[in-house]
Parts: sequence; C-alpha cells; structure tokens
Amino acid sequence: MQLPVQSQSTIYAEPWEAGAGAEDLAEIARAADRAGFAYLASCDHVAIPRRLAGAMSTVWYDPVATLSFLAGITERVLLLSHVAVVGLRHPLATAKQYATLDHLSGGRLILGVGAGHVAEEFQALGVDFARRGAVLDETIDALRAALGTEEYPEFAGQRFSFSGLGQRPRPAQPQIPLWVGGSSPAAVRRAAVRGDGWLPQGDPRTELPAQIAKLRAYRQEAGITEPIEIGAITEPLYVGDATWEVGRRTLSGKPDVIAESLRAYAAMGVHQIQVRFRSRSRAELIDQMAAFGADVASHLNT
Repeated sequence: MQLPVQSQSTIYAEPWEAGAGAEDLAEIARAADRAGFAYLASCDHVAIPRRLAGAMSTVWYDPVATLSFLAGITERVLLLSHVAVVGLRHPLATAKQYATLDHLSGGRLILGVGAGHVAEEFQALGVDFARRGAVLDETIDALRAALGTEEYPEFAGQRFSFSGLGQRPRPAQPQIPLWVGGSSPAAVRRAAVRGDGWLPQGDPRTELPAQIAKLRAYRQEAGITEPIEIGAITEPLYVGDATWEVGRRTLSGKPDVIAESLRAYAAMGVHQIQVRFRSRSRAELIDQMAAFGADVASHLNT
C-alpha cells in the first residue's frame, strides 16, 4: 500500500491526514508489518508550484528519509519508492541514498522510478523537462551500474559518466528490483525494456489487459525473457459494511466478496496489487488493514 500522510493530494488523501505526522506513519507501518503487507510506498516531489498546490497540496515527504525512518521500526515489510523522480538528481547521488537505505534495511528496498510531471520542479533544479523521458532512460541504465555489486561502478552515457569512484556501503541485495511507473505509451515501453516491474498509474480494470499485452509485446520484441512483476492500483477498499459514505467507486462488503473481485486482477496477469482503504482516522485505517490481512489476503494468494 501507498502510505497515507506522506503525500496529501486531494485526489486520495483523507481529511484526518492533514493533522497527522511521524507517530501516525510509524503506527501504520507497524500495522502493515503485522498484517503481512508486501510493501509500503512513498512518493517523490521536491516542490509544488502555486498553480498545482490547490489540487496536489505541498505535503510530500522525501521518500528516502521516510522509508529510512520506517525501516528502523519495521522488520519484514518491503520499502518502495512509488515513484522516485530520479531524473531530477545525478544517478551517483541517487545511488548513494538508496544503496544506504537498502544496506540499513537489510535488503528491503524496491526502487520505483518515474519520469515526473511538474515542469517547475525540473526548471528549478536545472533539468530539461522536455527531455525528461530520455534523461530517465539513461538514469535507469546508470543506476543499474551504480547499484550493482561493484565498489567502483562504471558507466558512460551521453549525460552521465563515472568510473574510479568508490561507493560503500553497497546494497544488501545483489540486484535491487527496479520498477518503472507510469501508464503512458512511453512509460509502458520503458517498463518493458528497462524494468524488473511495472507500476501502472491508476489504469481502470477495463484498460489493464490491453496495457499488459502491450508490455509483453514490447518485452518480446526486445528479446527479454526474464519475468517482470506487473502491478495494479485497485479501487478504494472498505472491508465490511460501512456505516458512512465511502464513495461510489469504493469496493466494500464482506471479505470473500472483496477477495473475489480482487482475484480478477490475477486473471489479467497482475502479480501484485496496491490497495488503499477509506478511513476517518488512523485507528480506522489500522483496523481496515488488519481486517484485510486476516480476512481478505488469505483468499488471494491461491
């Protein structure tokens, strides 16, 4: 699941999150660990311009700081950047941060990356927004080298090159999983040819099969035979019969009904689902997570 509190876009943030903070994040992360969730995810924005602040808000925690904080108070749940806009930073700087996070967490990092969409962020940091796709492609290739097993990684590209520069600690994992986010044609192709996984950006169920078919076709064309982890973001969920208005699109009801609906994702070829729960408080969210882990998840991993 994507963590609440750390990003508060009006599209998905609940009202109670506005007054929440570190203690709430910590309790939610511990609850995810107990309930058996696969990963917790944190977003990435450096700064939000005034023109977008009304919809996006300016609350966007730094993903490396947030996931590192949570790594120290959890034991097994994986830590995903969903997504890091890695084109905004030099790949060696990104590698230093995420290699340290993986090292300190005992190998629990999944590095999710994306192109970004806020032009003003790129302009402020001196990165060409119009060329962000090409920058991301090269950054991914550079990160593959910089996050490998070599103490002195080497890479030579059009924008970045490095050699003879040692970075330790190395990641705990021999190869950090690199998942590519986004649902545009370019993002799907990028995930297919450069990613270990694909993180769609809210594609509705009706569109996912066609997107997955494109992904697999691109991968086949590129001659890539290794499996790829395909994800999906589900509809909002509420386990049980809600006594308040949870929204028309929310999937709610008895655990077996929710599970039956969610199994449709597996039938499409999806390997992991990212869930979000409707809630009016931290306590209600944690109750929802516990109910999902105990009563819904067991019906999914068949």
